[in-house]
Amino acid sequence: MIVSTALDRRIGAVARRRSDLGRLAATLAGVLLLALVMFVAVSAPGMAQSVRPPAGAVENVAPPGDPANSPVGGRPGAVAPEVVDPTAGKGAIFDTEMWQRVRKGEAGKVTIPDPLAGQLVQSEGEAWRNLRNGKVSTWGAWVLLGVAGAIALYYLVRGRMPISGGRTGRVIPRFSLTERIVHWFAAGLWLILAFTGLVILFGRYVLLPVVGPTAFSMIASASLQAHNLMGPIFVVSILLLFVTFIRGNFFQVADLWWLLKGGGFFGGHASSHRYNFGEKTWYWWSVVLGLVLSASGFAMLFPEFLGSRSYLQLANLAHAVAALGFIAFGLGHIYLATIGMDGALEGMTRGTVDENWAKEHHDLWYEAHKREATTNRSAAEAKAALGQV
Repeated sequence: MIVSTALDRRIGAVARRRSDLGRLAATLAGVLLLALVMFVAVSAPGMAQSVRPPAGAVENVAPPGDPANSPVGGRPGAVAPEVVDPTAGKGAIFDTEMWQRVRKGEAGKVTIPDPLAGQLVQSEGEAWRNLRNGKVSTWGAWVLLGVAGAIALYYLVRGRMPISGGRTGRVIPRFSLTERIVHWFAAGLWLILAFTGLVILFGRYVLLPVVGPTAFSMIASASLQAHNLMGPIFVVSILLLFVTFIRGNFFQVADLWWLLKGGGFFGGHASSHRYNFGEKTWYWWSVVLGLVLSASGFAMLFPEFLGSRSYLQLANLAHAVAALGFIAFGLGHIYLATIGMDGALEGMTRGTVDENWAKEHHDLWYEAHKREATTNRSAAEAKAALGQV
């Protein structure tokens, strides 16, 4: 019994000690929690006021009103505390001032490699878009339609111009194999770029209503890719064209008389050397506009070299205007070389022309080469291929 009573006392003492420790731990936890809550409650306003936005950040600040008439907490007639401008002396700006500066095209600083990304709004962009999609597209379409209409009307009235006196069966070497390869190389690229360029400029007005959005998206995408791929190659063809055909393409006195006589298109005879005034003009027109298209095209392919959106927009307009002028003149050249004039295309396919054709259209050149006229077409074509023209 004595042992049992002593054991019970020790067990009761241990239990009371554990209970006291539990109450002590709970008390300390409550005190710490209360202290934490009081600390947060006291320090939160100070911490909120100590937070500062990054330099140049925009703070949305309500405009100051009349504190005497402003309700506070939904209580009518209550006086609002004095409104303090948090931007005073901190270098921050109001929304209105910031957007005014953005609207004027002012650029900020960016951490990405593209320096143009710092300019959010460029007012000139809207002017460029309106000009390209307005006057350039509208007047360009009218010019192309006008040229095509004039060619069609001339063909209906005049028909195909025959060789005066008919064919003689005697041919003269006119274009070398090198000249023909360069010509068709440039002509093929020109046709691809002209077609794809017209799709890019006018496709959504002409093709989209006809073929629908799905088909047009594929055509437009293919046209853009082909245009960007063939454009740099076209630069090479223009340089080759310039070097290959520069001989004989300088203007002479005879060209003035050819121009005054209207090139013989309305009757009469107009003398000419190896190239007449129209062909020389087409040559220089092709070289100059080809270089303009090349320079502006490269600028649009690699805009980072310009460093300015304004220059890029000017390059785009120059590209469009030069392309439209190139295509308009090219329509006349294609017409005369194909269905408009009998015997003209043979010079660029076989390298030779009929003797009467040479006498009618390039009589001054014919006088210098008439001894080379022969009925042996194969021999004449061989001489032409070797450059004996």
